[in-house]
Amino acid sequence: MTEPFLGEIQIFGFNYAPYSWAFAAGQLLPIQQNTALFSLLGTIYGGNGTSNYQLPNLSALQASGAGDGPGLAERVLGEQYGEPQVALTVNEMPMHLHSMATYPGGPNLTDVPTSNSRMSGFSPTPNIYATPGTPTVMNPQAIMPAGGSLPHENLQPYLALNYCIALQGTFPSFG
Repeated sequence: MTEPFLGEIQIFGFNYAPYSWAFAAGQLLPIQQNTALFSLLGTIYGGNGTSNYQLPNLSALQASGAGDGPGLAERVLGEQYGEPQVALTVNEMPMHLHSMATYPGGPNLTDVPTSNSRMSGFSPTPNIYATPGTPTVMNPQAIMPAGGSLPHENLQPYLALNYCIALQGTFPSFG
């Protein structure tokens, strides 16, 4: 392997950081220990900028290009985007209807549907929901909200590897 650029990030398939590299796992480094790398990174990824700076943290994250392009939102260097888990709201669900067929009377009806009730979709007569002038309140348990509002995983398929950053190497020229 040729000498890397100082601050270059590479992916490795083994479980240690090679000599003169460090895991890109967000650790704080003293500025005095590596002023050249600090001159490139500054506090883009964190740190106080007077005694320490932070390496990029790519633990459990995917790298993405910074900047913007036609039709794309701007992505600022060092900022994190996306969420590992999301909870859907009603506005994010596809438009859909919950239809209910009724049966105007008979011994099999209950105000809470059961496996043998007629409120499951078959109606031998026209849809009469109430006789004129005598509306009936439906039991609130007959049609209830469902779901637990728990978030679900929102990750693309991935393979766990190690991102490492070069602590030594050729200082990249500008331009």
